[in-house]
Amino acid sequence: MRPQDIVVLIKILTMYNESWQLKDLANSLYISNSEVSESLERSVYAGLIDFGKRNVHRGNLLDFLIYGMKYVFPAQPGILARGLPTAHSHPFLQTFISSDQAYVWPSPSGSILGQAIEPLYANQVKAAQGDDELYRLLALLDVIRVGKLREKNIAEKELKEILYHVT
Repeated sequence: MRPQDIVVLIKILTMYNESWQLKDLANSLYISNSEVSESLERSVYAGLIDFGKRNVHRGNLLDFLIYGMKYVFPAQPGILARGLPTAHSHPFLQTFISSDQAYVWPSPSGSILGQAIEPLYANQVKAAQGDDELYRLLALLDVIRVGKLREKNIAEKELKEILYHVT
């Protein structure tokens, strides 16, 4: 598995069973068609998506996100940088969690100063800026990667609700 594989799977979930092609995923995530294809192959092998590469195995993905992601794709808050708010600094999560310290994905177009969190892949900020739902889900994943226990519990609850109520 590679970090962008998680983003590809999350993006598929946000498409609500719409008809899509590899190029649709590639364009919306700012990665190449071949990267999407290889990502889907790895996800089939890992049991996170079906052999037809259309239906994400939500239970398996949720288990991986909650229990494995922090070990496979860990993150440590870094230097102060301007960027796009993530983790508990995302506007959606600020309704549950308050903190004096902001976390951001570094970006020249960012307006918030905070500790840098390494995105899962290079063009994640661009993809998130064009898709509010993807952005919210990726911020929840960052809570799991860098949050404290209480914050992680909130993120897990929200992820469960989102993943099981997406039709």
